[in-house]
Amino acid sequence: MKVTYAFRAKRKPTNPASRLARMLALAHHIERQVDAGEIGSYSDAAAALGLTRARVTQVTRLLLLAPVIQARLLTGDLGATERSLRTVVIEPNWQKQLDVLATSSNQ
Repeated sequence: MKVTYAFRAKRKPTNPASRLARMLALAHHIERQVDAGEIGSYSDAAAALGLTRARVTQVTRLLLLAPVIQARLLTGDLGATERSLRTVVIEPNWQKQLDVLATSSNQ
């Protein structure tokens, strides 16, 4: 006999800022473990976390963001998505990252 319930617990919608903060924290965690030799590579981290190598690369690229942007992500002061930050992170100059971010948030 199969028992079914009349209701399902609703999943709370995830705040994009808190999701980005968790992803940034994960990126720092992966980087620390690789630097300490606890994990051999991003590929090993991906396998351990059940993610693809590409996804681990996307997450760890958040570490290339300017410290000011990272701080804003952690405090939730930045209303951005991970996808929108991909255009920011490709800019190696931190000041230009801030300019790109300001331009993209004004549009």
